[in-house]
Amino acid sequence: MASQLYTQLQALAQPDARRLLSNINRGIEKESLRINAQGKLAQTPHPAGLGSALTHSSITTDYSEALLEFITPVSASIEQSLQQLEDIHSYVYQKLDEEILWSASMPCILAGDAGIPVARYGSSNIARMKTVYRYGLGHRYGRLMQTIAGIHYNFSMPQAYWDKAWQDAGSPGELQDYISTRYLGLIRNFRRYSWLLIYLYGASPAVCSSFLKGRDNHGLQSFDGEAGSLYMPYGTALRMGRLGYNSDAQKQLNVCYNSLGNYVATLSSAIMQPHAAYQHIPSGQNGNYQQLNDSLLQIENEFYSPIRPKRVARSGETALSALVRAGIEYVEARCVDISPFSPVGLDAPQMRFLDTFLLYCLLDASPPCEDSEQASQSANLDAVVNTGRQPGLLLNNNGTDMPLVQWAQEMLHAMRPIAELLDGTHACSDYGASLDAQLAKVADADLTPSARVLREMRERQLPFFRLAMAYSEQWAQYFRARPLPADTQAAFDAETARSLLAQRAIEESDNISFEHYLQNYFAQYKSL
Repeated sequence: MASQLYTQLQALAQPDARRLLSNINRGIEKESLRINAQGKLAQTPHPAGLGSALTHSSITTDYSEALLEFITPVSASIEQSLQQLEDIHSYVYQKLDEEILWSASMPCILAGDAGIPVARYGSSNIARMKTVYRYGLGHRYGRLMQTIAGIHYNFSMPQAYWDKAWQDAGSPGELQDYISTRYLGLIRNFRRYSWLLIYLYGASPAVCSSFLKGRDNHGLQSFDGEAGSLYMPYGTALRMGRLGYNSDAQKQLNVCYNSLGNYVATLSSAIMQPHAAYQHIPSGQNGNYQQLNDSLLQIENEFYSPIRPKRVARSGETALSALVRAGIEYVEARCVDISPFSPVGLDAPQMRFLDTFLLYCLLDASPPCEDSEQASQSANLDAVVNTGRQPGLLLNNNGTDMPLVQWAQEMLHAMRPIAELLDGTHACSDYGASLDAQLAKVADADLTPSARVLREMRERQLPFFRLAMAYSEQWAQYFRARPLPADTQAAFDAETARSLLAQRAIEESDNISFEHYLQNYFAQYKSL
């Protein structure tokens, strides 16, 4: 075991430190497409019964008006987070009429870019900015890519942990800087090892052919000899590869996570510097906004990454400005596929392993990342996305070819003491059991979700669309039959009403033009 990991584990094993692990904070952001009874993307507006997508604390939209996003409050309880996510689903189903939620990451039947409505948030400046940003994404990368759904897992350690860790380290520098430095170490390790999560939990090895209509260079195979489904025989999470959250333009953007200052400087420069390839897209000329600007990135959220450093921003504050002001508050893991086999897309055993994995990334040594290593990380990720279950697959481990199975087993065994600490903290054996389940997947690739998707397609003789539709209908019945407690129902109703009032108040308080609003917003980047 690496000396740093051993030292960190020894410190956490002390009686006064174990309780800190019971207060790990987590939040879930889960996206789901609204679809009609035929399995096509809904063309209807955001349901009025769900309140304002701009101001509702739990229910909003992402790229498309049809792409719902559910947000759980920060919680130290896995069970509570899942309960809250189920409650949101139950409430949403009360307002959907005949529509249902798509149960997979890769989208339903699509009719090209024209059939994907962009999200609307009202008439305020901030609402218009959100919509224009989304128009920009559509022009730059196509709207199809923006219909892919996923789960973002937000993770943070309690403040008491950081106070103790900082003191144990000799109180170096400012506490805020120490916390950011440690979170950056987590992020570097996450990027080194995220291929493991893709292998273990990838659930998108196939797509509906409508997603790739007109594209002949996708490299996928026909599943059944017809035009219904395309797939990669050993694929795991096509969502995370070149068919999904990917950008050729951003490949020139070498983002470094060795220091917060470098991260902020790199992204702010990409937001402020014009990019020739986007100069033909209107960005305010004669009042025509089809993108926010013609830079490589419109705002920092446009940068595609499997994990992000985050801090809750103040009203009108940019995400980078928030990081500069008060440091990293939590990390957002973004590479989690929606599992069609779970009502809400993930379950408690998966969350327990995610906590174990993220703690491993935080506690283990995390040397600075060089450009060459970032290239090998990308190559490893692509290999697992496209061929992760292929027998004998080799990955690049610090310049040496290593079988995926061997590397995965070594990492999982190194996580065992972390799982044992968590089991001891929670007086259970669930964390160790979740780790055992991952070891079983490494020993037998047929146990992975991606293998199950393809197996069920074959055994049930269903193309990808029909399989995902069947699970979508199953979970729709589940949530429609699941009543909400009276107090929970009342709380959702109150939040819906509050959100509508809040949107109206924002619209009535606007007293500057949209152009002036954008000038004020982007002026923040000049001071970073």
